[in-house]
Amino acid sequence: MPKVSEEHKERRREQILEGARRCFARHGYEGATVARLEQEIGLSRGAIFNYFPNKAALFVELAIETSRRITDIWLNDGFRAVLDAIVLEDPDWLAVQFESTRRIRTDADFKRVVEEREEEFIATRGDRLARLRPQVRADVSLDVVATFLSFVANGLALRLSMDDPLPDLDAIAKLVDEGVAPR
Repeated sequence: MPKVSEEHKERRREQILEGARRCFARHGYEGATVARLEQEIGLSRGAIFNYFPNKAALFVELAIETSRRITDIWLNDGFRAVLDAIVLEDPDWLAVQFESTRRIRTDADFKRVVEEREEEFIATRGDRLARLRPQVRADVSLDVVATFLSFVANGLALRLSMDDPLPDLDAIAKLVDEGVAPR
């Protein structure tokens, strides 16, 4: 049997994640059955679950990937770029991510999968916060600033997932900058 290159494996993994994201956005977590995942991704369940042990692990990987991407945008391009990135997200995908918070509260197995997968991300939190320090006031703890910024970003995501009108992002970004930028 021929060996599959790492490049091929990565492309296949990305194919699975892209199709699964569309499926979860269209049908929600519960409605994204294995049959629907197979149809949307264009691969058999064996091919899909060769890369991910189960549907929960696949979903958690997508949620963590989104969180990491948004965090990277924030650290590299600033908070206004985060607001723009959230606006570009599929509102249905945003709604699914909020659905996952309910699952974390109500499904112990799902919560365990999330916690296990997030351990690595949490371990690097200090490094991310240290990169944030030059962008924020010295008289406020980084944890408080990060929490505040996540409230603003998550609030925007929630509004968009409910089809609320887009707020004035320039005004919000200006208010955030005035509140957290170094003085």
